[in-house]
Amino acid sequence: MKVTRRSFAALAAKAAAAACSLPILTAMSRAIPSRTRRPNIIYILADDLGYGDLGCYGQRKIRTPQIDRMAAEGMRFTDHYAGSAVCAPSRCCLVTGMHAGHARIRNNADVPLQPGDPSIAAVLRDAGYAAAVIGKWGLGEAETTGAPWHKGFDYFYGFLDQTHAHGHYPSYLFRNADRIEIEANKGGKRGAYANDLFTDEAASFIEKNSAKPFFLYLAYTIPHAELLVPEDSMKEYEDLGWPEKPFPGGHYAAQPKPNAARAGMITRLDRDVGRLLALLRTLGIEDETLVIFASDNGPAPGAGGTDPAFFNSSGPLRGTKFNLYEGGTRVPFIARWPGRIKAGSTCALPSAFWDMLPTFADLAGTAAPPCDGISFAPALLGMEGQKEHPYLYWELGGKQAVRMGQWKAVRQGVDKPIELYDLAGDIGEQHDVAKDHADVVAQMGKLLQEAHRDDPNWPLVPKPKPAKSVANGATDL
Repeated sequence: MKVTRRSFAALAAKAAAAACSLPILTAMSRAIPSRTRRPNIIYILADDLGYGDLGCYGQRKIRTPQIDRMAAEGMRFTDHYAGSAVCAPSRCCLVTGMHAGHARIRNNADVPLQPGDPSIAAVLRDAGYAAAVIGKWGLGEAETTGAPWHKGFDYFYGFLDQTHAHGHYPSYLFRNADRIEIEANKGGKRGAYANDLFTDEAASFIEKNSAKPFFLYLAYTIPHAELLVPEDSMKEYEDLGWPEKPFPGGHYAAQPKPNAARAGMITRLDRDVGRLLALLRTLGIEDETLVIFASDNGPAPGAGGTDPAFFNSSGPLRGTKFNLYEGGTRVPFIARWPGRIKAGSTCALPSAFWDMLPTFADLAGTAAPPCDGISFAPALLGMEGQKEHPYLYWELGGKQAVRMGQWKAVRQGVDKPIELYDLAGDIGEQHDVAKDHADVVAQMGKLLQEAHRDDPNWPLVPKPKPAKSVANGATDL
């Protein structure tokens, strides 16, 4: 059968109809809360956590009981995607609602957000929400237009710069524009773990704003290298007899037992998620709060001694951070809202970071600015009327990928052939079927072309031997 754009859309529509294993209610209007019942929204983002790093996604070595409980009490998405395969562009897509072909930031580089760029925080702030970002920002430093207080956030605490976030025992952090010295970490001491500080700060923000709608973007920095964690989290794993290849140090701190350290980091992250869930219950706002957990991209291969293969961190997926196969971009995504999201439900609706802005706007009862995202509030709440993307698109350092329905195309450069995978039967992208589906390849090629908006910072064909290029390959951020 010849595959046309129309037949692609028909396939996508059929997939959407079966995507969510939830009961369908009759009135679309019931999907979105009224302005008097707007939820608090907590979006928790892990750093370099793979699709297979959680128990609820098949992990067998690392304990994640609190996040697994989130999945049991909420909805687990199987086909959710990060904005990119590296940190900064992924976060840019999340905050602005733009996919990587239109985003201001498309690789790890010092390019800040601009005043005209949409912002998820500005939308919610204008709807009456208190808005905070705690943890890793990476979209503009203090003196730039991309600083979080210029993008709608009332409060910021954490790392403005991504490279600064590579240390988990920082000597300073920022509270809004003010540099805050961390005396417990001065002189090389390791007295205050950044992730613990972020959890304390998040708890304080929740307590202070529990009587009004709030939006908390909690961007944790683990399990990103360096692979360091306090001893009380390390000891659970260091004596299990796991094979270890000591990391000698360099850009990241030395670590004699990197596998134990990474596992300890993830379990500590899990513990902190549990602490915040318990706080919501204590404050009596658990049923009024949507909590989402996700990761910014796939697991990092080798960084600081990281060994994704040992943990099967990508699960059934091919690839890791830095590449556009599923293992680099498909991420865990869990949503919990007691009484509104069906406990123990699973959703296969293809969705992505750029959907967060319109989804949160819908839930807040306000309009979203023009963006690439589609609200999946109906899918979350088990309502009819869910729309689906005609396609999802990524680009990074001259490479491109697009998913449309069951099909996934990857191109390693504009002068490279298009690889084609049928995700319906080949989630691991092991069998390139491009030669068998010339019509599909042609359609995907058109999408790869039309989804990319030219930007001098992000050429698909890098200039030869530039003195300095922000788009010529990815760095480990």
